[in-house]
This record gives sequence, structure tokens and C-alpha cells, in this order.
Amino acid sequence: MSAERIMGGRIHMPDHADVRVVPPLVYLGALVLGFLIQWRWPVPLVREKGIDVFFAIGAVLFVIGVWLVAQALRGFRAAKTSPIPVRPTTALVLRGPYRYTRNPMYLGMLLVSVGITLGANALWPLVLVPAVIWIINRYVIVREEKYLSRKFGGEYEVYKRRTRRWI
Repeated sequence: MSAERIMGGRIHMPDHADVRVVPPLVYLGALVLGFLIQWRWPVPLVREKGIDVFFAIGAVLFVIGVWLVAQALRGFRAAKTSPIPVRPTTALVLRGPYRYTRNPMYLGMLLVSVGITLGANALWPLVLVPAVIWIINRYVIVREEKYLSRKFGGEYEVYKRRTRRWI
């Protein structure tokens, strides 16, 4: 691992997940790129007849996503630990939305992104969603899970077995 450092003949692992991408920027970057493509080559998801329904669904997903992120952050605050993946985690957050998903913040940001896309009736940002999920899984969640397994051992492994990664 690139985050390992040899100190006095021993390998020292940093006390954080060593995530190298900023998750909210991944979601935001994909939205911006998708809307730039949409601006250049406009392709609606639905024609005028279904716009109101898509807008309503988008608004609901947006609100649920914001609520999910807020509840997840509340859980971090209650546990007195940082939600920022390049800072040490001092406690596992197992309450609130973490009872149902190991990644409510990433799921919430995904719902916000999809909600905005549906509300705007734009195809291209939606096309980028699978890439966002892949990047978050590969470059964020996998690193966080390795770190949490290393730091919390069996307690985290039990949680991981009983709680899904996304939903």
C-alpha cells in the first residue's frame, strides 16, 4: 500500500481510510459533466407529457437523499467521530440509517444526483451514474472497509455481514 510507511523497521499504517478522491466532488463532477454534455447534445428523458411526473419523482428522491445525508452526519456527530475519510475514525456508527446501509451518505448523494437529473429531464447526467457508483465503490468504499476492518476487527465484520453496502 502506498500509505504504508516504514518507521524504525516497522510498517506504519495511517489512522484513516487513505481515500484519495473527495466523494461529494465525484458526484458533483459527474453532474456538471453530464449537464455540460446535455447542454451540447440535449436529450430529454421524457417528452412533455411525462415531465411533471419525472419532476415530482426527482424532487422526492432529492429530499430523501438530503435527509439521508443529514441523518448520517447526525450519527457521526452523536458518535463523536469524523465523517471525513482522511481523518481517523474513533467509533463505528451503527444507528440511524446505518442500521440499513453501510453507506447512507453515498446513497444519499446518489439520490440527490438522480433527483436533480430526473427533475431536469436530462439523460446525460443519468448515463454517468454507473460510473459514479463504480468510482465510489472502487476508490472510496473498498478503502474505507479495509480501514474499518483493520481498526475495529470483528465488530465491523459482524456489522458488515448483517448490513448491506448500499441498500
